[in-house]
Amino acid sequence: MGKREITVSAAEIGPWRGAAKRAVIRHFVDLQSKLNEAGRQKLSAEIYRAFVEQVNEAYKTVPPVEGAEEAIRKLRESGYLIATTTGFDREIVMPIFKRLAWEKYFAAMVASDDVAEGRPAPYMLFHAMETAGVKSVAEVMAVGDTPLDLQAASNAGVRGMVGVLSGVGTREQLSREPHTDIIQSVADLPALLGRKG
Repeated sequence: MGKREITVSAAEIGPWRGAAKRAVIRHFVDLQSKLNEAGRQKLSAEIYRAFVEQVNEAYKTVPPVEGAEEAIRKLRESGYLIATTTGFDREIVMPIFKRLAWEKYFAAMVASDDVAEGRPAPYMLFHAMETAGVKSVAEVMAVGDTPLDLQAASNAGVRGMVGVLSGVGTREQLSREPHTDIIQSVADLPALLGRKG
């Protein structure tokens, strides 16, 4: 954004972590740009395109959270359906999943461009439920590393709302949001579910 004269600090971006990236860019462009509507749309699209290129390049080598794949595999072997939701568009998230060969684990993979509105709206969770064939929010546990993840889970009314500290959110940030549990890492999910029966 800075290369296109939209100045945003890390502190200003912080509350937007977990949100749809197109919406984040558009928010800051609308706040700061003096362009007309068509100009702001074009500028937002240019910034987003540059963002996608940089993120796709960066994620070619980023390793998964330690223990994440083992946890996912254990949950699948225990009979749990697993879905993923992300504030990234499909053009960013699918290359990551293909590189990791993780598609096989998920009953649903929902990106921010699959729904009308991203977090804190509950639509990605509902779309994941629909795709996976889950009919009741009482059967769903949402897991995330940002305040917006927990807000979306609360807005969806799901049974479990788990904050994980293996991402960007701190214990203090996640504790302020509705939650049922906060765990150190996504790798701890099988143990948490084992305790909950």
